[in-house]
Amino acid sequence: MARIAGVNIPTNKRVEIALQYIHGIGAKHASEICEKVGIPAERRVMELSDAEVIQVRETIDRDYIVEGDLRRSVSMNIKRLMDMGNYRGLRHRRGLPVRGQNTHNNARTRKGPAKAIAGKKK
Repeated sequence: MARIAGVNIPTNKRVEIALQYIHGIGAKHASEICEKVGIPAERRVMELSDAEVIQVRETIDRDYIVEGDLRRSVSMNIKRLMDMGNYRGLRHRRGLPVRGQNTHNNARTRKGPAKAIAGKKK
């Protein structure tokens, strides 16, 4: 099992698909990495040589922000919005939808499970 950017990627999947298990690498970045390193699209992770795994690891470290650094920067951006006290920061602080979604009927993911209101008629 190859370990890249602190993540054990699955060995029996194609390289492009396996790289997407790393937080911050999607389909586009995975195909870019394979092109830079020169790995064919149909190649599996278990067929990679140690040199190719090292090349992939170095490419990711050099060119992309992934895993812990990405999570840290996203959380710092959210914290910055909350400290500024602007509208988006207030929505983050209250745990409500940030991007203008309706909250009258939906938004149960952000608001949590529905709370029963005492005395409400049906």
